[in-house]
Order: sequence, then C-alpha cells, then structure tokens
Amino acid sequence: MVEFVGKIALVTGAGAGIGRAIALRLASGGADVGVFDVDANAAQEVAEAVRDLGRRTCVVIGDVAQREAARAAVAVVAAELGGIDVMVNNAGILRTASFLDVSESDWHSTFATNLDGVFHFSQAVLPGMIERRAGCIINMSSWTGKKGVPNHAAYGATKAAIINLTQSLASEFGVSGIRVNAVCPGIIVDTNMRAEAEEMNRVQNLPDVAARVQSVPLRRAGYPSEIAEVVAFLASDSAAYMTGQAINITGGHWMN
Repeated sequence: MVEFVGKIALVTGAGAGIGRAIALRLASGGADVGVFDVDANAAQEVAEAVRDLGRRTCVVIGDVAQREAARAAVAVVAAELGGIDVMVNNAGILRTASFLDVSESDWHSTFATNLDGVFHFSQAVLPGMIERRAGCIINMSSWTGKKGVPNHAAYGATKAAIINLTQSLASEFGVSGIRVNAVCPGIIVDTNMRAEAEEMNRVQNLPDVAARVQSVPLRRAGYPSEIAEVVAFLASDSAAYMTGQAINITGGHWMN
C-alpha cells in the first residue's frame, strides 16, 4: 500500500471517529499527515499512531470556525512536513432538534464549524496547490445534504452547501490541476458524533440506530474505516479523472 508515498495530507477533526480513520488510512498508504483538532489529547494520540506507521506528522490544535486557525495550521504543516497535497475537510458537529426548537446559537455554530471550516481551510490551502498545479480537496458532506430530513435542518443545510461549494471549487480550480470531491456518509457507528446523536435522539424520542438501519438495504450502519477507504480512493491517482462529485457511502440508504 504505497499510493501516497511522498504526499502530504492535512485532516481536520482528525482526533476521533472518521477523521482518525482517514488520517491513519492515508498514513498507512505512505502519506505524512498533519493532524488538526480541537482536542489536544486526542490529536496527540492520533499523531502517535501515525508515527507508529512510520510516517511524519505534526499536530495543530484549533477551531475550524476560526479563519486564522486554518491559515496557521496550513502554514505549520507546510513548514514542518511540506506543501499540502491532500486536504480533508472532515471536522463537523451535529445538533438535532425540531426546526421550531433550533436555537440561534446552534444554527450559527453548526454553520461556523461545518461550512465555514471548509471555506477557511480550502481558501488557506488552495494558493499552494495552485502554485504547484496539483492538489486534492475532499469535503465531508452527508446523505442529509441530498435529502432534507426532520430534526436535521441546520446540519442538512450545511451539508447541502458543502456539496455546492465542492462543485464550485471543482469547476473553478480544475484548470490548475486541482480536484475537489465530497463524500456523503449515511448512518455511521463508532464515532463521537454518533454517540452524541444517539443521546439527542433518546431525549427527543427519535428512533435509535437499531431501528433506523432497518431502512438501509444492507441492514447495518457503516464504519469509519469504510469512509476512510473511499476518501483514500478519491485522494489517489486512481481517481485522477474525478472531480466535483459527492459520493454516497450509505449502504444504499440514499442512491443518487
């Protein structure tokens, strides 16, 4: 597994769940990986795991919602590891509530993390990619970005916007040799976000994972490692002619 030897990747929200799985998958393929997260302990643990795979790494702690944090992170990774070849905008939060109960604070914080974070890091990393005339950006969307569902208004709106932003960037920067794609996970287990979502669902008397997977053709939830494999494919030369796509990873729960 040597598809990323000589490549530098930066993954936001890399401290746990899908972000951790992506960071370790890219490292196992030979990439050196910058780890960005708000949780210093979690980020350091992932960095140690990257080092155990024989790859270089650096840790940057910050909030993707802050523009200067993104610019600083890109600068640190470039200085310590090299120019960024693969940018994975993974960091995100989920707040579920009936639309009439969504607080203004939750609405704005969801957009600040999920959407502004993609904007900040993409804007920070693109100049270097344009200069090198190569690069790959992969954004974390969701199946709820393609279909509105109850109690997910803020989250779904951000994920739909990410798909549109992905297409806009792909159209604008393809001429510079830069590919931009998104992935759209479905019901995923073994993540902090999923655990938080299950608690919110319990409080709101909404169905749990066991009930919801009955509507999934494969009759199960997905795993972070399965998302990481698709991200690795999109980051690799095997996807050299793919850009502007939003790939479903939903077990068939959503099919377009």
